[in-house]
Amino acid sequence: QVQLVESGGGLVQAGGSLRLACAASGLTFSSLNMGWFRQAPGKERELVARISWGGSSTYADSVKGRFTISRDNAKNTVYLQMDSLKPEDTAVYLCAGRLKPGGTYDYWGQGTQVTVSS
Repeated sequence: QVQLVESGGGLVQAGGSLRLACAASGLTFSSLNMGWFRQAPGKERELVARISWGGSSTYADSVKGRFTISRDNAKNTVYLQMDSLKPEDTAVYLCAGRLKPGGTYDYWGQGTQVTVSS
């Protein structure tokens, strides 16, 4: 059974930092293309950052220069380092994995809440 479990969310003041982690089990993690999404109340889910199985990454314009996605295949874990956080970054953050680049995401975690206070 494939599982993605996020951790590291919490409450932080504007300008602060958080590091999210997503641990995968039940599959060959190194072959997965991973993404971090977020969903705020009343808003659509948006892709924040993604990283390919080979380590190439892309970011949403809203987080470029502030967030960094990385992966550790030995630990079956993908990370999202979030710096210079803003109140508008408040959302539930979810990790997801897909086997084919450009395809739909096959696997999803339950999400972790990030709240940034002003």
